[in-house]
Amino acid sequence: MQLFFNPDISEKDELVTFPRDESRHIVKVLRKNTGDILNITNGKGMIFTAEIVEADIKKCVVKILSSEKEPAPPYYLHMIVAPTKMNDRYEWFLEKAMEIGVHEITPIICDHSERKVVKLERYERVLLSAMKQSLHAHFPKLNEPISFKDFMQKELKGTKLIAHCEDVMKKPYLQKKVHPWETVNIMIGPEGDFSKDEIKSALEHGWEQISLGESRLRTETAAIIACHTVALKNQEI
Repeated sequence: MQLFFNPDISEKDELVTFPRDESRHIVKVLRKNTGDILNITNGKGMIFTAEIVEADIKKCVVKILSSEKEPAPPYYLHMIVAPTKMNDRYEWFLEKAMEIGVHEITPIICDHSERKVVKLERYERVLLSAMKQSLHAHFPKLNEPISFKDFMQKELKGTKLIAHCEDVMKKPYLQKKVHPWETVNIMIGPEGDFSKDEIKSALEHGWEQISLGESRLRTETAAIIACHTVALKNQEI
């Protein structure tokens, strides 16, 4: 199945028009024509079956034939991950996290962050491409970048976990702290790790320290391992 995206579709719609870029992709690149059937998601859990009634590269119009709702995952995963120095590594994290399952992402700017400016539009495109490729119908929430200090002031629901490389008392493994059907927030630092002051601040704000294993991991690798661990824990039910 090939999945297309249109965020404006609702169950009440009969005819839907794709924006110019998606219309061009459907008609010119994929050579879809009048009468062809498309599967479309609005990123909010709905999947629609539609028939092309106007195959125009500037304005592709489809008629909705049916719709179904994809059940929301039984858990909620919020990944708070510092942008990496090499932007393609962070984009790799976004792509794989989308494929595995993530519900919210916050880029966090830390004391040791080498990249402090991010382009959310680019990140959204990466997530969108991965959503269509992996046939997911739920598009994650992508938040504006925020400083570590400001993020500590936010009220968050669920378990709050921070992974860091400082040698402290033995930290429990992530899989021991995650339980099915829960909301979990996991914070991953930059290449230089969180500073000692940041770790201290996180603990003072109710975050719990966790380990992702004995190996020293890159930021994006640690983030993907965290995503996959949470996903697997929710498959045990």
